[in-house]
Amino acid sequence: MKELIELDHKLFLYLNNLGSESWDWMWIIISDKWMAIPLYALLLFLLFKKFGWKYSVATMVCIALLITCTDQMSNVFKDFFMRPRPCRQDGVTEFARIVAERCGKYGFYSAHASSTFAVAIFLGSVFIKKIPKMIWFLLCWAAIVAYSRVYLGVHYPGDILIGALFGILYGYLLYLLQQFVVKKLNLD
Repeated sequence: MKELIELDHKLFLYLNNLGSESWDWMWIIISDKWMAIPLYALLLFLLFKKFGWKYSVATMVCIALLITCTDQMSNVFKDFFMRPRPCRQDGVTEFARIVAERCGKYGFYSAHASSTFAVAIFLGSVFIKKIPKMIWFLLCWAAIVAYSRVYLGVHYPGDILIGALFGILYGYLLYLLQQFVVKKLNLD
């Protein structure tokens, strides 16, 4: 386990130090959860346009559950493992580019990675028959958001990887729940 943590630290420092001050502003914007509102608005519009209001409302309830689940589960893991973020880790901070203005105490695992990958899998699966390429766009978006957390100095790559894996799992499970509800209530 010690070797894995050391590898995670080295990979973090490598990826984090690829950054440049001239691009910091862009990665701050990418990482800001409020900047995704236009994307979410577009997805909401497409949801209502392609599926109608009943299906869309059921889907929105599942999305609310999904975001709550990913956020709260990441908090449970952070409180349990208490792994310091790179921006708070002695022996790492001195060699890293810490771009983020705020740095929480613990970072395992990344809620940003978990929630963006969960939404990508969930909505990508919802739209798969109507807009097949949507899932690839959403997965690329999730990967960029996840990487932004390493760039800003607030998460190790391992935090991102585990967050993404949990997000994929939660997204798929909630998609199955949504499909069950849609069929049970004859909303399709």
